Amino acid sequence: MSILVPPLLRRLLRRRPADRDPPAHRGPEAARGLRSTARTPAHSAGQSRPERIERKAGRPELLISRPYLLDTLLDGLDALDVPRRLGVNVDDVDPLLADSDLVVGADGINSAVRGASFGGRSGPRQVGTVAWIGIAGFESGVYGETWGKGRFFGMTPVEPGRTNWYATVSEATTAEQLRDHFADWHDPIPRILHETDPSTWIRYEMRHLFPALPTFVHGGKVALVGDAAHAMTPNLGQGACTAILDAEALTRAVAEHTASDLPGALRAYDTERRRSAQRIAFGSRTLHRLMSTHRTGARDAVVRMLPG
Repeated sequence: MSILVPPLLRRLLRRRPADRDPPAHRGPEAARGLRSTARTPAHSAGQSRPERIERKAGRPELLISRPYLLDTLLDGLDALDVPRRLGVNVDDVDPLLADSDLVVGADGINSAVRGASFGGRSGPRQVGTVAWIGIAGFESGVYGETWGKGRFFGMTPVEPGRTNWYATVSEATTAEQLRDHFADWHDPIPRILHETDPSTWIRYEMRHLFPALPTFVHGGKVALVGDAAHAMTPNLGQGACTAILDAEALTRAVAEHTASDLPGALRAYDTERRRSAQRIAFGSRTLHRLMSTHRTGARDAVVRMLPG
């Protein structure tokens, strides 16, 4: 068995500051001070949502920066003695299929594995919104989302002394235009945009996988995980989470079946993960429509009827 690490993953890993230890934030501390012009049901019955999650799960909820998580996962491969080939783009999947017992397509929304094994019926679809993300070099003290007309802005804790931020607006194509769109919004939104270097921002056209795949597995030896299987809009913040759940479920299914019953293992994986992941993807896309609508009166009336 070998693992191919594409160039994109290597670039993400390089974004991690080399001289820092992986930080983590607990959920309840992160949730305090939530403000949002479009109210979200973050609190009810005297407990914040992270506190309810922690009580149900019996363990603390932690937030960790994605580059640190990627480094940790990649370092874990060292204990497995698995060959790795770094910086490899796979355009022709047939040699992998011929030489491998199992091919796992974890190659993102433009998955070559999906295209080779499942055809082109499902593929990346733009949703008509441009997303911007960045990290401010200070703690904003305010976390949550503010929804406006056709745009929204969010802030989350990422590590001590820094704040993760994200924004969407359909018509902004430059950093200055983005700043102009949020210039009259509440503090600290304008300050975050003016005090962070635009060269560190990431801008991308928001996409999702459409239509949903009828299965995540093919031919008894191919399985898709993560964005290759169910790329979604980022509105629920569940893309990386569902990818990790996919990987865990696939690993467990293979471990629980004999080597001769790999097709059975893949069927078990598909049964466990497909509907759940696609339900989250649909919910994220629906929330995106609600958040980015220009019909704010109807939206805010609906949100006011939500509990909490």
